[in-house]
Amino acid sequence: MTASPHAAAHLAQLNVATLLHPLDDPRVASFVELLDPVNAAADGTPGFVWRLVEEGEADATALRPAGEDVIVNLSVWETQEALWDFAYRSGHLEVMRRRREWFARHVEAHLVLWWVPAGHLPTTDEALERLADLRTNGPSPRAFTFASSYSATEAAQHDMRPA
Repeated sequence: MTASPHAAAHLAQLNVATLLHPLDDPRVASFVELLDPVNAAADGTPGFVWRLVEEGEADATALRPAGEDVIVNLSVWETQEALWDFAYRSGHLEVMRRRREWFARHVEAHLVLWWVPAGHLPTTDEALERLADLRTNGPSPRAFTFASSYSATEAAQHDMRPA
């Protein structure tokens, strides 16, 4: 998919991670040190639109809408390819390779993708509802993964209204 045919839609993503230790614990210091460079890389990636940050902060690690030990990453991208390139073809990949040092293994879906109207910034409630939908119903045009993706057109035909 290219940005021009579906410029009216952007891809939202939420991923959650359950910390093995609090963020101020020395055992997760290497993760905390990577936050600023990885977030700066995301911000500068072609196709990046927006990411959730706590007001007055550089990231969203203090926001805990999914539980006290769960951190959330919520962002919007112009295309699925832009998000894929950042996640798997940048320095972010090294962080993903090391995730078991800092985070518990999830037994259910921890990443969800969905299409939003361009200009819409999803809330954490909306994002968590999409993740719950994926966990309950499996992939659909409403909530999917990289492995089971749907196009913006399929999502629009299904229902692209924010949750």
